[in-house]
Amino acid sequence: MISIKRFKKISSTNEKAKGFKPWTVLVAEEQDSGYGRKGSQWFSPKGGLYFSLVLPKSDIHDLQTLTVLTGFAVAKTIKDNFKLEPLIKLPNDVLINGKKVCGILTENIIGKEVKFSVIGIGLNTNTSSFPPDLRESATSLKLELKKEVNNEKIMKEIVSQLENQLKTII
Repeated sequence: MISIKRFKKISSTNEKAKGFKPWTVLVAEEQDSGYGRKGSQWFSPKGGLYFSLVLPKSDIHDLQTLTVLTGFAVAKTIKDNFKLEPLIKLPNDVLINGKKVCGILTENIIGKEVKFSVIGIGLNTNTSSFPPDLRESATSLKLELKKEVNNEKIMKEIVSQLENQLKTII
């Protein structure tokens, strides 16, 4: 059973998630230290959808598999709900009209072996503008659709898609 923990503002949902049980979703209205692959900063202002899902220990040691499944869940949710045509750009991005709308970061938490995995999703939903260095490469659902979207509904649909896909392989 999925448990949802909500935060107004935290440093990073992935960092916070490392202290929670499997099948916990941590959602933040904004992050002040969100990050992506190789520690790159993730612009996480209020309005976007930032969440992490803690997964139980699995035999999947290739984080790429989890990341691709997550990208598929995000892209399918966008396509089904908004009739946009997202593109999964490997290894961990979802694009709309050639611009990044979502970044995915999957991390294994390791002791002597993999203890559990955390999938972090940063989805630009209701972001109205981006800093100058991101304006040419980033977009949001709000900018593409010319209207705001329901973050709660999108998050629940992505988590449901992931839960269905992952329970077959975890």
